[in-house]
Amino acid sequence: MRRLALLAFLVIAACGPRPPEPEPAPPQPEPAPPPQALTLVPADFADMAGWAEADLTAALASYRRSCAVWAGRDPGAPVAPRAPRWGAVGEWLQTCAALPPEGSGAQAARDFFTAYFTPFRASAPEADTGLLTSYYEPELPVSAAKTAEFSAPLHGRPADLIRVDLGIFDPDLTGKQIVGKIDGGALVPYDPRSQIGESRAPVLAWAKPVDAFFLQVQGSGRLRFSDGQRARAAFAAHNGLTYRSIGQVLIQRGELTADTASKANIEAWTQAAGPAAAQALFNENPRYVFFALEPIADETAGPRGAMGAPLTAMASMAVDPAFHAYGAPVWVEATLPGAGGDWRGQEAGLLLIAQDTGGAIIGPLRGDLFAGTGDAAGALAGSTRSQARWTVLAPHAVAERLRGPQS
Repeated sequence: MRRLALLAFLVIAACGPRPPEPEPAPPQPEPAPPPQALTLVPADFADMAGWAEADLTAALASYRRSCAVWAGRDPGAPVAPRAPRWGAVGEWLQTCAALPPEGSGAQAARDFFTAYFTPFRASAPEADTGLLTSYYEPELPVSAAKTAEFSAPLHGRPADLIRVDLGIFDPDLTGKQIVGKIDGGALVPYDPRSQIGESRAPVLAWAKPVDAFFLQVQGSGRLRFSDGQRARAAFAAHNGLTYRSIGQVLIQRGELTADTASKANIEAWTQAAGPAAAQALFNENPRYVFFALEPIADETAGPRGAMGAPLTAMASMAVDPAFHAYGAPVWVEATLPGAGGDWRGQEAGLLLIAQDTGGAIIGPLRGDLFAGTGDAAGALAGSTRSQARWTVLAPHAVAERLRGPQS
């Protein structure tokens, strides 16, 4: 009855004026299994393969951006609302007060993380490692006007799109959101990709159809207009429908195999099949992403992650916030591709700051490395798929509690 009353309230409330919505975040995963699915065992920096030789300066810069976000938050608030074991914002801010000056160098970065954090080896009941993939920020040419080549609109958020955080109304639904629109006084699901046209949402720019589709898959990107102007297409909202991989569609049709369903081969298929068949394939994925244009003030900074901090190439990672705190450093040991996508054939270690999430990033040891911006980052992202070992770093005040019984 409680949920029936809640849904009735949502329908009634949706009919009247609404206060301004907060800036939407990327799609959140479903509520996680019980926290004991992530086990943390105290570790030692000496046991972290590659730690002594690694360059941690990028990770320090990334962590500094996390500190800037925490500085604007209530120190008493939980740093991870869905994973309270990680303590309060203020406990993490204590480490921020000890940040070395910018430009201090590699040794200062290592000294900082070693002095102010305690490492914990992370594991899950089913495995001691988890899948590590990678994503990137594409940079693509666009046009301010529609042309034969640039015929796919990049839409801003529609005025009729409504996002509801159900946890505001019922604590049992924390972490769950619904997206929809008002139709006949009722809140109903929003339109799928195939029904979203130029009349439904503002057009920010025009792109090549395949570029527009993959920009939505990545969630953000940099735009290069024909007159030389550049801007970032930042994630603004999505239509709330379930994502479906068009690579899997082509595999099911027998057009590609699991080994050949790469981004490059999908693009080649769309070019060979023609515009109508390509659009029909895109429409197999009902999920649609809307953007907002932002200036590129800092060329070294990536798009803002779910935490609100700009991402740092090869030093930021998307995680499942049901298990981890945004802003936490994670030492990841995995097999990583080198330049051009060539595999090094050996494990490498990276210190990554958890600053983002994604619809497919679900589970205690599931990570998605932010590779950076442009084609080279795209090549690396497309060839990263490895099992990774995790060591999470926690401030000493938090670590004292984590050493107790896992809860």
